[in-house]
Amino acid sequence: MQAKIKKVYELMDKEGLDALLIDSPENRYYLTGFTGTAGRVLLTGKGAYFITDFRYVEQAKKQTEGYEIVELSSNFEKGLNELLKKDGVKRLGFESKAISHEQFLKYNEVLEVELQKTTDLIEGLRVIKGPEEIEKIKKAVEITDAAFAHILGIIKPGVTEREIALELEFFQKRMGGEKNAFDFIVASGQRSSLPHGVASDKVIEKGDFVTLDFGVFYQGYCSDLTRTVVVGEPDEKQKEIYGLVLKAQLAVIERVKAGMSCKEVDEIARGIIGEAGYRENFGHGLGHGIGLEIHEAPRVSFTSETILQPGMVVTNEPGIYIPGWGGVRIEDDLLITEEGCEVLNKAPKELIIL
Repeated sequence: MQAKIKKVYELMDKEGLDALLIDSPENRYYLTGFTGTAGRVLLTGKGAYFITDFRYVEQAKKQTEGYEIVELSSNFEKGLNELLKKDGVKRLGFESKAISHEQFLKYNEVLEVELQKTTDLIEGLRVIKGPEEIEKIKKAVEITDAAFAHILGIIKPGVTEREIALELEFFQKRMGGEKNAFDFIVASGQRSSLPHGVASDKVIEKGDFVTLDFGVFYQGYCSDLTRTVVVGEPDEKQKEIYGLVLKAQLAVIERVKAGMSCKEVDEIARGIIGEAGYRENFGHGLGHGIGLEIHEAPRVSFTSETILQPGMVVTNEPGIYIPGWGGVRIEDDLLITEEGCEVLNKAPKELIIL
């Protein structure tokens, strides 16, 4: 934790800040390891403070290291102002994305300092994952892979999408997952053309494509997996579309490496799908970063100039979606390396016929 805090202080110096207030739950966890739901981090030139209320003081003392625990159970802004005055803070940075306009007005009214908004200051540090973070992501991926293997025995005609989603949730939590990474996508038949077709009461039928997009949090870090399976023998068009998406997905794995722009990586898959005449049916970016949030930097899309670096963990999820017919998406989580990437998922990708 101390190494992370040191990097934040270096960023504060560059921004000309006397202090930084961290409201984001993800950034709070990143810098402290605190798993409770109420708390803020304040870094000043004179100290590192973890501010919470009575409910979490004991927990904070056990989970946070290198912080002075400050209990403010009422009138937070007034107590914060006294702390800032004690440390001689004149210019306070705050996380503009993490607070509401109402909260900003409270800060502006009560705090006797110059407020300076910051954007993605800590998020910029989170882009590169350390060894411990990578191990947690790998464990989340392992749980999700196991859930996919399990659910193959559940998917059959007569079962609803919602029942499949519930079984995925129960299984992952039994395996040690903390919570769903997002609302699971289970989209079958014509609904599989919906990129974010959240599980419905639709009944699985013979001949359906079933797209499953799900993930789990493990010790604060998440996984994200998509697989598309078919119930019964696929027809020729289903084989064609699935094979094309798989070809694009595998091409990215083969060619991606540190030093490439996200835009270049996106075009690997988009070019293959486009050459086959389906560019307009691949309307979203190739992927996104994962970590403490299911969608975080970098954005792997046709507009992103961000350069991939070793230690980034991103998704690789090309898809083809044809309204009125259905769709296919295949997604893995990739750890970017100097020479290429490590595919974290082990779940099979050949077309599975149930």
